Amino acid sequence: MNNLPRVAVSAALFASSWTAFSALAQSSSNGTYRLIQSAQYPGAGGIDYVVADAAARRLYVPRGGEVLVFDLDTLKPAGTIPNARARGVAIAPTSHHGFSSSAPVVMWDTRTLATLKTIDVQGRPDAILFEPATERVYIFSHTAPHVTVIDAKNGTVVGTIDLGGAPEQPVSDGRGRLYVDLEDKDAVAVVDVKSLQVVGRYQLDGKGGTPAGLALDAKNRRLFVLCRDPQTCVVLDADNGKIVATLPIGRGTDGGGFNPRTMEAFSSQGDGTLTIIKENSPNDFAVTQTVQTKARAKTCTLDTKTDRIVLITTEPMPATAASPAKTAEPPPAPAKKGNTGPAYLDILVVGR
Repeated sequence: MNNLPRVAVSAALFASSWTAFSALAQSSSNGTYRLIQSAQYPGAGGIDYVVADAAARRLYVPRGGEVLVFDLDTLKPAGTIPNARARGVAIAPTSHHGFSSSAPVVMWDTRTLATLKTIDVQGRPDAILFEPATERVYIFSHTAPHVTVIDAKNGTVVGTIDLGGAPEQPVSDGRGRLYVDLEDKDAVAVVDVKSLQVVGRYQLDGKGGTPAGLALDAKNRRLFVLCRDPQTCVVLDADNGKIVATLPIGRGTDGGGFNPRTMEAFSSQGDGTLTIIKENSPNDFAVTQTVQTKARAKTCTLDTKTDRIVLITTEPMPATAASPAKTAEPPPAPAKKGNTGPAYLDILVVGR
């Protein structure tokens, strides 16, 4: 169905509270990262993953019973995907299809935001990833089946995968391998995307525990495993799992990424910090900066066009502001992360 009327309502609801602005932090002559833009909107419901569609200039934030869509440049509301109690979003650029990590999965047209179909899946959908080599979408769950694989062109389920552990963040090398950190096994599973089989498992050997974020330098074959206990980034050789380096990060990581243009990995943490790691060579790494963000801003996404990092968090609303939001938003979905009641959604943009 076409949800354009709902788009207009949501845009009107949030437009009055749009507060995007340039941060007051002074520009640094050495090109350090800083908060350069933010926006704040009232609402209700938990949040988890944030996803930037750099080509289409859209930002997706699942919250409560829908997926909120924003303009990636202005951070102004651009629409909603209704009836999607999602953890995350994946975008298939060639087919112009979007998918929510929810049960059921909602599939929509990314050009119109109109819902195309819903797809029944098992487990408890959490993370989600579009894999470009096969043009498939992977839905990850902490319970069986750990992975449900969907054809991004027509939305059919093509298979499931048992990872042997609870998955957190996945990454693809674009050449047939998928890597997934296993939170409860202190390991990274290696998946062959053609056979849909686990073909390897890399152990962290006590160097890091409870991995919750993952990033990949596909060219130099380096995995950045972001761990909560201890607060460590473990760098692995993506081809054999050998530990190359360990580096300190902040507390409460829940996501990260790698920018091949700047040769930097990054980790977002719930303690209100963003750790920047410079790859000087395939065997030489250094933490170059710890950027102050906001408390609980522990998931992030990379805008590959601008090299900026976008984070999200929530913060309590004053009692006078919370009342209208209860009638304007659908009931919040059960969530393991984030504030599920009335709260401001903060969108933070970090760049140079």
